[in-house]
Amino acid sequence: MQFAKRLQPLQFNVFAEMDRAKAIALAAGQQLIDLSLGSSDLPAEAHVISAIASSLGDRSTHGYLLFNGTRAFRSAAANWYEQKFGIKVDPETEVLPLIGSQEGTAHLPLAVLNPGDFALLLDPGYPSHAGGVYLASGQIYPMSLREENNFLPVFSEIPAAVLAQSRMMVLSYPHNPTSAIAPLSFFQEAVAFCQQHNLVLVHDFPYVDLVFDETGGLLGDKGTPWRQGGQGGRLGDSLETTRQGDNSFSASPPLPLSPSSPLAPSIFQADRDKSVSIEFFTLSKSYNMGGFRIGYAIGNAELIHALRQVKAAVDFNQYRGILNGAIAALTGPQAGVNAAVATFKQRRDAFISALHRIGWQVPTPQATMYIWAKLPPHWSQNSIEFCTELVEQTGVAASPGAGFGKFGEGYVRFALVHEPTILTTAVERIAKFL
Repeated sequence: MQFAKRLQPLQFNVFAEMDRAKAIALAAGQQLIDLSLGSSDLPAEAHVISAIASSLGDRSTHGYLLFNGTRAFRSAAANWYEQKFGIKVDPETEVLPLIGSQEGTAHLPLAVLNPGDFALLLDPGYPSHAGGVYLASGQIYPMSLREENNFLPVFSEIPAAVLAQSRMMVLSYPHNPTSAIAPLSFFQEAVAFCQQHNLVLVHDFPYVDLVFDETGGLLGDKGTPWRQGGQGGRLGDSLETTRQGDNSFSASPPLPLSPSSPLAPSIFQADRDKSVSIEFFTLSKSYNMGGFRIGYAIGNAELIHALRQVKAAVDFNQYRGILNGAIAALTGPQAGVNAAVATFKQRRDAFISALHRIGWQVPTPQATMYIWAKLPPHWSQNSIEFCTELVEQTGVAASPGAGFGKFGEGYVRFALVHEPTILTTAVERIAKFL
């Protein structure tokens, strides 16, 4: 058989490679501590599960779900954005349900790029950002992220010839894999740059809530911490769900949602008119719903319409019960989000402390569920070999920096998806390996 040339750049996948290495380690009898995949080990909240479970017995939820049937979910998403960021969102024209943000970043290039067009991507960056461009037969210009620039791209480094052929730029802060954050001033610069060069600005935004306050709380507006269980961290004291005409659930009446941390601004705080931008949010991280595959796009109405056309050619929407669970998550008690952030902060501190005790000096990240660690000199140019040998000899699995792009070489990413005692054990094994 002959296959399309667009598949050639997709042959290497960092997670697939590590999956093979983990299988070898397990076969050799290693006790696996998997820190390679950013899949939260925390459970979805009980009120979310209840909303999904109560949908299962409703036969009207068992058929195809078309766009109009997603109205309640789109309204919940629009209200969530308005309360969190002060951004008005039209649920009819500016919201699109997605199977996680990865669907959005992978499918949008099909709506924006013609063959040969450039997309400006972060390097290192999340692999699906590049995959979507390759599937659209586009070209990639890697915007290098360097420690001396706080892992932010320098737009002036992009060649004029590349800009002339470019149609989109993809950003994602708080950033995977580097855990870097970007100030609002950076997003303002990015919006102005994309407006000047007629670029679509894409912001992948899964870690909006996973931002840490060093005083012990979650960061609220202007850096003011709010505490777990306080009114500021909740949208409603209880989830009182009622059936709607479209067989979806909504919550009433909600209390105001606490604003986002200023360390994690939305792109629409810089592009309030939604002139060039689209932003993707997933419930996988904030609400521990990765396996349910639910997210959404917010953005420029023309971009939303274009992405909807691509989606209509590929699939229908998710099961209505999952959307009901997502509505419960967005409109219900937010204490679970606060607890998840506190958990990942505790894990971050435990893992960083353990690394420092063995002499591996790694900066303490302000966001995400990852540690981005510069490799010791012996391994500085071979992160894949480091991760492969590490898992085979110790059972500790991590993600090689090179798997996230050329400029990720020399680093390794650890996902904080285990309890502190297990993370400490992992570092002890790493110490023996080193």
